[in-house]
Amino acid sequence: MPLPSIHLARHGETAWSLTGQHTGLTDLPLTPRGEENAKRLGQRLRPLSFSAVFTSPLQRARQTCDLAGFGPMAKIDPDLVEWDYGDYEGLRSDDIHRQNPTWNVFRDGAPGGESPADVSARADRVVSRLRTLNANILLFSSGHFLRALASRWLGLPISTGQYLALDTAALSSLGYEHTPDHPVIRLWNDTSHVSV
Repeated sequence: MPLPSIHLARHGETAWSLTGQHTGLTDLPLTPRGEENAKRLGQRLRPLSFSAVFTSPLQRARQTCDLAGFGPMAKIDPDLVEWDYGDYEGLRSDDIHRQNPTWNVFRDGAPGGESPADVSARADRVVSRLRTLNANILLFSSGHFLRALASRWLGLPISTGQYLALDTAALSSLGYEHTPDHPVIRLWNDTSHVSV
């Protein structure tokens, strides 16, 4: 019996992802290009079958899920929400580094928002549910959370996420090599379907 795969879909482009602003809980819609790339992501996913689909409650993830064609079967999972950036919400990395030159969200978290331990606990809950389901699953979420999730899937600290760049509307896949005791990243940050 083949081992299951977990496909990760990052939401399409928003006004703030375009400008590099940290978008945690600010509930922005997709741009027109973000909508187009969500549809292209759906075409890419169409040949695959999933036992379940879960999405972040934020509209950028839900809209991507809907436009990709998976809205009718998707369930909202609050644990898939993006990192709460607190006082850094809406700021660009350059702006933050002027205040705090060594800041790294995966190590330091966000003042007034979530710590790495908070996000790690959410990611661990998702990983635990995915392993219990033991089926092909599709998730729609946001960049920093999906990077944290992939790190925890591998049993690594979420600080590993700083090395896993993830573009909007990108497709990634988690799975196993040989046995469920060997979790791996099978595909990462694939944007071959995306219009630039």
